[in-house]
Amino acid sequence: MAKINLNITGMMCANCVRTVERSLLKKTPGVVAANVNYATESASIEYSPKQVSPADIVAAIKRAGYDVAVEKPAEANDIANKFWIGLIFTLPLFVLSMSRDFSLIGEWAHASWVNWLMFAMTLPVQFYVGWDFYVGSWKSLRNGAANMDVLVAMGSSVAFFYSLAVILNPIWGEHVYFETAALIITLIKLGKLLEAKAKTKTGAAIEKLIGLQAKTAKVIRDGIEQDIAIEKLLVGDLIIVRPGEKIPVDGKVIEGQSSVDESMITGESLAVSKSKDDNVIGATLNKQGLLKIIATKVGADTALANIIRLVQEAQGSKPDIQNLADKVASIFVPAIIILSIFTLLIWWLAIGADFTDSMIRMVTVLVIACPCALGLATPTAIMVGTGKGALQGILFKNSQALEQAHKLKTIVLDKTGTITKGQATVTDLTISNEILQLAASAERGSEHPLGEAIVRCAKERGLKLFEPSEFKAISGQGIIATVSDKQIAIGNNMVGFASLYPPYITNKNLTNKNLVGWVERSETHHASNKNLVGWVERSETHHASLEAEGKTVVSVTINDEFVGFIAIADTIKSTSKAAIAEMQKLGLKVIMLTGDNKTTATAIAKQVGIQEVIAEVLPKDKANTIKQLQTQGLVAMVGDGINDAPALAQADVGIAIGTGTDIAMETADLTIMQGNLNSVVDAIKLSHATIRTIKQNLFWAFGYNIILIPIAMGILYPFILHPAIAAAAMAFSSVSVVMNSLRLKR
Repeated sequence: MAKINLNITGMMCANCVRTVERSLLKKTPGVVAANVNYATESASIEYSPKQVSPADIVAAIKRAGYDVAVEKPAEANDIANKFWIGLIFTLPLFVLSMSRDFSLIGEWAHASWVNWLMFAMTLPVQFYVGWDFYVGSWKSLRNGAANMDVLVAMGSSVAFFYSLAVILNPIWGEHVYFETAALIITLIKLGKLLEAKAKTKTGAAIEKLIGLQAKTAKVIRDGIEQDIAIEKLLVGDLIIVRPGEKIPVDGKVIEGQSSVDESMITGESLAVSKSKDDNVIGATLNKQGLLKIIATKVGADTALANIIRLVQEAQGSKPDIQNLADKVASIFVPAIIILSIFTLLIWWLAIGADFTDSMIRMVTVLVIACPCALGLATPTAIMVGTGKGALQGILFKNSQALEQAHKLKTIVLDKTGTITKGQATVTDLTISNEILQLAASAERGSEHPLGEAIVRCAKERGLKLFEPSEFKAISGQGIIATVSDKQIAIGNNMVGFASLYPPYITNKNLTNKNLVGWVERSETHHASNKNLVGWVERSETHHASLEAEGKTVVSVTINDEFVGFIAIADTIKSTSKAAIAEMQKLGLKVIMLTGDNKTTATAIAKQVGIQEVIAEVLPKDKANTIKQLQTQGLVAMVGDGINDAPALAQADVGIAIGTGTDIAMETADLTIMQGNLNSVVDAIKLSHATIRTIKQNLFWAFGYNIILIPIAMGILYPFILHPAIAAAAMAFSSVSVVMNSLRLKR
């Protein structure tokens, strides 16, 4: 499968979206998915390259009556030009017509040549300013559909051609409605102009992100420092970044120290210290010292490029709530045409009203109906919501994730790196430096935070580490390694740890996790150490008290003999407690899910206010735990590690802490670029606000039509709604929906 994103021109309403999608999905073999967005005027298409080419897809769109642009056209400029031309002719036409109707000018205004003057003034409005409506109508009807263009073209044409018939043959009546035809087109063009400008604002976040990129970089090639365009940078380039300059691409510091402002990517206001071997992100600002970096990711592979791609895809996707609007839009225009004809016939033939009045009511019904608002209600809110999130370091993978987040019942938090800092530190040792040296050497091959803490502790004590000749990590339990011909095992609880070694469990029934019981069942392996059981009895109290303090205790053996344990603590993030309290205020059930032992996990949970803890869960079982919780409602999983990926994928909304691994971020539905839970709360609140805005938009879009269409049909007789007022109301409905979406920016 392949994917292509195209800019579509010529769409006028939600029905146009349906027409393009139908042309691609039903009339273009090889296209398996087509998501067309009216607000962004774009299409995201998945297809089989063996069956269809991009050229075939473009041809299908053109056959449907629309076009494809390399870059998004300046739609507002074209609309503005036509609006001003329309206004130049319509304003004097309207003044002349109203002055005559209210007898504000002399009898000369009733001469036949004045009607011909009005006809001449209306011509450029009807067939130049309004030509787009005729073209759009033809294309739409040719594809077996009917869009907003059909309504506008019909409404203005009825008024124009009826007036022309009157001046050609007085039998049709005395009054002409040229100003009505011109006003309909000009006012709707004004609405389209305001809509286009407002839609531009909804996409401002993407423009801002794109504008963050540096334009050039100072690169050393062949020993010469030179300025090179950002597009020409290569992986491995040596780049110099001076104070006050933007870091051009993702890279690694090889020389220098500085603080870097990463707020434009992560939303975090505090600058981050950078020194040798630290990673840096493209588009962030170097504030103090000079840095030399090696480019590790360039072009489309940089973090900023991926963020922009993610936001664009999210803005172009459709949430489930849009389906109702799409279904209504598909039958909306045909229904309005039928209603308008019904209105004419009822008033003229059944009620016996004057034909002119009946016709005016029909025109008003055609003009006042607005499928545009239905088409804009959801995508504009999604664009603003996801854009707002991106600027705060909250990245939704798609609109479905944004929609699901507001329905959550339970939020499950990983412990290490999510609630805690993930910067584990050794706090207590019951082993000598010699044993610590072996343990740290064994952990050199581990990427687990606990292993890194042991290595860091040994280095801080100045111990020389050896390279393990063999290394094996057993997920959720510990590691086995061979160091200096000694077999070292390090595990996080005695039963789980014992399972690392067949000798410990051969013909044994391990049912008790306490140290004394474990040693008693293993005493045949420790006959030479007569004091072992007593030693463990004395250590058991210490072991339990450390776990009660929220410390993780790992056991160490050398050549199958238990030699002691290491206690490691991971500091709780300063924001965790308040963020968890806020989640609970939002009505969410908060659960900690961890592979750590129950005692340690419970101690951490108590400190941050979590009531329910699921501990000692292996990574492979985390997804099953999420599945069980999903029977009670929608579940979010928040994590940062590789071992969280299956659970993130299983959850209704997987939330990856951006300080974690790429695989967690790739699996998740939502990525938090900052490393704290406050942003998770912000993401959920943003979801609530966005869905609330969508519902408001749909309410007003539906309500507008439900209330005003009956009025246009004459339900308030003898009051007659003028078509010009209807055109203004139609324009206002679309603009009001977009403006309501823009409130999300605040």
